[in-house]
This record gives sequence, structure tokens and C-alpha cells, in this order.
Amino acid sequence: MTSPTAPLPPERGRYQQQPGGYPQQQGSYSQQQGSYSQQQGSYSQQPAPRRRSQPTVDAGTLWAGGAATAVVAGLIALVGVLVCRWVFKVPVLAPKRDGAYGDVHTTTLVLFAAGGALVATLLMHLLLLGVPRPKVFFGWIVGLVTVVFVIFPFRTGAPLEQQIATAAVYLVIGIAIGSLVTTVANRAMRTRSAGPPPPPDYA
Repeated sequence: MTSPTAPLPPERGRYQQQPGGYPQQQGSYSQQQGSYSQQQGSYSQQPAPRRRSQPTVDAGTLWAGGAATAVVAGLIALVGVLVCRWVFKVPVLAPKRDGAYGDVHTTTLVLFAAGGALVATLLMHLLLLGVPRPKVFFGWIVGLVTVVFVIFPFRTGAPLEQQIATAAVYLVIGIAIGSLVTTVANRAMRTRSAGPPPPPDYA
């Protein structure tokens, strides 16, 4: 006698074929995950935008150093005249009868040296704001002006020892102004970052 459940084995065979297609779908899904991970890897390899550094000038520091340089330059002029007139007995800028200090020409030289330091500070400030390699240009300008002042005493009718003494005082003043203002400019330079800010860290 035939059992009513005899046709079931063929259906079971078809049922077993259906789970076989499910791993194939899983395999294609894993491939999509792999391509998505590759996209994430390529996205993470993009470099972050760099922030450029832009130099700025601290005007307060620069002019404070310029004022101190003016004081030093004025004192160098005064000490130079005193050394020449009192120690070496060379009457620069005034006759010997006017003593170790001299006359109003000594005061004029002291004020002129201090004013020259302030002018050099202004020149350095302008060069720092708008000129590439400003310290190179500043060194050339101060050096050439110092050479002019050193040569100038030799064009006068004073004795040779007075010419040499006056030129030496001018040379020391020029060297002091150039070196001190350059040193102050190095301290007055600041570096500021310019560009897009870094992305926020949510970690």
C-alpha cells in the first residue's frame, strides 16, 4: 500500500537547493563590504591641509629695543668724545680750551647719534613689513651710511689725528646701531599660522 507522504522527497530536494543560493548572496555582500572598506582607506589617505606660517612684527618689542639703541648710541658718542679729548688729548669737534666735554658740537653729536638709532629702527620696521630679506637690505643701507660718515672728516681741514679720531667715533656709532637694531628685529619677529584650521578631534 502506497503511503500518502511518498511525494515528499522531491520537495525536500528542491528545498535543499534554496539554502545553497543564500551563501552566494552573502559572498556578494562581503564583496560590497570590501569595496566600501577600500573607499574608506582611500579617504583616510587624503592629506590634511597644511597651515602656512606667516611672519609678523611685534612693533612694541621693536620700538622698545630701538629706544634702548638710541640711548646706547648717544652714550657711545659721548664716551667717544670724552676718550678722545681727555685720554688721548685729541680735541675733536671743539678746540682744546673747551675742556674734556667740548662745546655744543658734542651735544649735537650725542643727539644726532640717538636720532640716527630711531631712524634706523623706523627703516627696519618698514623693511620688515614689505621687503624680502629685510635684514640684508638694512645691513647694506646702514653700512653705506656709516662709510659716508667715516669718510666725511677727511674732507675737512682739521689735523689728521682729529680726522682719525672723529672717523673712529662715527664708525663705532654706526656699527652699534646696525648690530643692535638687527638683534632687536630678530627678537621682534613672530610666526603666525595662516590657513584653514585643523579638523576637530572628536575622540
